[in-house]
Formats: sequence, C-alpha cells, structure tokens
Amino acid sequence: MKSLYLLLALVALSVTAFANEEEQQRLEDAKSYFSPLPESMIDAKKNASLIELGHKLYMDPKMSKSGTISCNSCHKLDSFGVDNEATSPGHDGTRGGRNSPTVYNAALNMAQFWDGRAKDLEEQALGPLLNPIEHGLASEAEVVSAISTDAYSTLFKAAFPGEKNPVKFVNVGKAIGAFEKTLLTPSRFDDYLKGNLNALNEQEKRGLDAFMDANCVSCHSGPGLGGNMYRKMGFVKPYDTKDTGRFQVTKKESDKFEFKVPGLRNIVKTGPYFHDGSIKTLDEAIKIMAEYQAGVKLSPQEVQDIKAFLGSTTAKKLPY
Repeated sequence: MKSLYLLLALVALSVTAFANEEEQQRLEDAKSYFSPLPESMIDAKKNASLIELGHKLYMDPKMSKSGTISCNSCHKLDSFGVDNEATSPGHDGTRGGRNSPTVYNAALNMAQFWDGRAKDLEEQALGPLLNPIEHGLASEAEVVSAISTDAYSTLFKAAFPGEKNPVKFVNVGKAIGAFEKTLLTPSRFDDYLKGNLNALNEQEKRGLDAFMDANCVSCHSGPGLGGNMYRKMGFVKPYDTKDTGRFQVTKKESDKFEFKVPGLRNIVKTGPYFHDGSIKTLDEAIKIMAEYQAGVKLSPQEVQDIKAFLGSTTAKKLPY
C-alpha cells in the first residue's frame, strides 16, 4: 500500500511539474511578442504645470466653433477614451468619416490617426481644432483667441517659463500631448507578463494561446498590442471598404487600404470597431480579423477565448 501511495505521489509531482513547465513556456512565448506597459511616458513631477495645462485644454469646449466640443467629447476620459459611437459628431453635429480611437495608451503608437498623418501626440492634438467637421476653428489665431484669458495666461506662463509670449498654437499641442502621455492603463495582463502566472484565468490563457497560434501577433504586438505598424485592410482576403486609408496621405498605390494597426488594450470597452466603426461586436471583429488578415477561421470557442484574453488588458483603474 505504501508503494502505491508513493507511486501516486510521484505521478502527481510529475503532472504538477509538467503543468508548471507548460505555464512557464506560455509566458515565455507571450513575452516574445508583448511587453508590459512602461511605468511612465513623461516625468510627471518635472512637467506638472505642462500636464495641468494640457488637461484643462483637453476638457475645454471653448476651442470649438460652437463652444460645445472638446477633445473629451469624442475621447471621453471616463469611458475608456472613446465615445462608443461609429463616427463622432463635430461642432455642428456633422459626423466624420472614421471611428474615434481611444486616447488611452495612444502615446505608445508610432504615429497618430488611422492613416498616420500626425507623427506624434503633439501634432495630432492640433489637427481636430482646425478641421471643419470636428472643432471647426478657422485658423491658429482663432484657437489662440479662444484661450486668451487671464487664467490661461497664468497656466501657460507656468508651463512654458522660458517664453515671453507662451500662449500660442504650437504650445496647445505640446500641453495636450504632455497630458495624454499620462494616460496609461496597467492591467492584469501586465501582471502576467511580469511573472504572475495566476493573473489570468484558464480561459484567458487559452485565449492567449489562440491569439498567438492564429498569428494575430503578426500585427498586434508590443506593449500596446498594436499601434506599431501599418497593414492593408484585407491582407489575405479582399475586404470591402471605400476608405483608401494611408493612400490619402502618401498618394502611393502601395498604401491603398492601409491603416495603422490599432492597439488592443481596453478593446472590450471601446467598440464599435474598425476604422469606420462598422462592426458592432468584438466577437464579429475577432472573426473578421482572423479571416481577412490572417487567413484563419476560428471556432466559436476560440473566439470566446480570445475575447476573454483581450478582456485581461482592460485597465484595473482609469487614470481620470
């Protein structure tokens, strides 16, 4: 009888050792594609005045023709950085042609906008202000006029202490960009990548496996799970869209239907999906992406598992 107990104990130890080895291998595989969020993208203490100014500008509807639209109107800080609409209404209610992407973790992107026409957050922040559909202001001077108040003058002087006349258009972008660099959202997936094997449940781990096996990682990798490359919409199978994407910026035939790959952090909360906001559910988005971008047809269970995995990237707590 003792021999039987000893044998059973050895078997149990072997099973446990194999399971631990399998868990460690999954983590190592994941770390070859992903990395945890950086601790910060800006020195918040050193740039406190600049960030404070950027936050105020971000929330201020005065920088719009109607006085009703702020950055926060389409990129809501209390709603995972989006408005959850297919396309967003501008200063007079007219809607743009593309879905408003989340501002959270946008500092990780290699470029901004779906077509990458802005090189960084500072440049991106200025674009909508002069867009006739979005904020609708006619000129840089009109933007400056809208914020030429004593309160703003004090804030700009504190944020740009070396400048004689700091209330200017380019500094609006610098301030908003600085604020947006604080919008990082650590999640349980970061805990997992740092070595906590219990941070994901079993379904989420199956989803991580399926995500890697289906080669979703060929586009969605790095700390943002995307945002670091352009890819044709319909990479392996033609996808019906009239939006020619990056071609509108570069005029290169090779860039037709190419878009910046979106980061997937908080994706469970940021629908509807795709550049035109045409896909209502994440389940459908996962199936379409696998088929049209990777040439893989996922089973219903794989879709649910991948969705569960993506849920592990949801912020533990929003910064604002």
